[in-house]
Amino acid sequence: MKKLLVRGASGSSQIMVGESIANLKRYIEARRTVIITDSTVEGLYRDQFPDCPVIAIGVGEKIKTLETVTTIFSRLVDLEADRSTFILGLGGGIVCDIAGFAASTYMRGARFGFVATTLLAQVDASVGGKNGVNFGGYKNMVGVFNQPDFVICDLGLLKSLPVRELLCGFAEIIKHGAIADPSMLDFLENHRDAALDLDAAIIRHLVYRSVEIKAGVVTRDEREQGERRKLNFGHTFGHALEKLTGIPHGEAVGIGMVLAARLSVEKGLLGRNDARRLERIVHSYGLPVRPPVAVSAMLAAMRKDKKREGDRIHFVFLDRPGHACVEDLAFEELSRLAKSAGIA
Repeated sequence: MKKLLVRGASGSSQIMVGESIANLKRYIEARRTVIITDSTVEGLYRDQFPDCPVIAIGVGEKIKTLETVTTIFSRLVDLEADRSTFILGLGGGIVCDIAGFAASTYMRGARFGFVATTLLAQVDASVGGKNGVNFGGYKNMVGVFNQPDFVICDLGLLKSLPVRELLCGFAEIIKHGAIADPSMLDFLENHRDAALDLDAAIIRHLVYRSVEIKAGVVTRDEREQGERRKLNFGHTFGHALEKLTGIPHGEAVGIGMVLAARLSVEKGLLGRNDARRLERIVHSYGLPVRPPVAVSAMLAAMRKDKKREGDRIHFVFLDRPGHACVEDLAFEELSRLAKSAGIA
């Protein structure tokens, strides 16, 4: 097991890569803990849960709502949970988002932690202190910054993931290499087969390095005032795609990264061969690289992105492999770039 510490104004969070769900009792007091999970994870791992109350919610992006949080509040009241109660989110990114938001707002805040059961949750969603739900059809419009006490990344749990869900996690790993570590892109190219086979040493390295990159960024800029915006590479197009089509987050981000790289070329920031290489890597990990809807529709949907400020948006470009930059763009300029790049 390897540990990392995320430090933020809202507290510190210990990330444990390679820890096992079997050791969960070391980190919680069962009689004061309530588990929030989804029905799929409960079905797979209920026999490994500690002996404490369980609130099981549904599955999928459709449950990431204030209505689900209200249901959780009602159950917590029924269980006579108070501010000393510890909330454990046990599941993928959606469960972690919901559990963290519910814990952060119940009785003005209860302590919480996560056991991340999907690759996407382990390398991204559970790390960094963003907790929130969707509202009005738009992603993560209601939420808080609040760090979990701990995150357990049990790599053994990844073997139970459906292939499509596993591949979505690799999108965020590729993103971390694209914005912060060119050697990670080399590693992903050179160890593709072993990574997809979940070779223990390879996946441990990729998860740890991804968490290390994100933890460093979050520690320096917890509330996304500057550097943390780079973690949104591929997400501006990606969130619009999710809203319009309902495709999984990782697939949307993969397409979003390819489009953002092409715009980076159009702006003269990134070499064309570098953009093509990124597209090849995304495609080699079984992720789509072409949007299933018109880019013009995606541009329209972006106008309700939470990163929007008036008629402008913070857009993340690549200026070289392993390095990103953020520009404040008018939507008209973004649309012009897309047309000039031949993607709109």
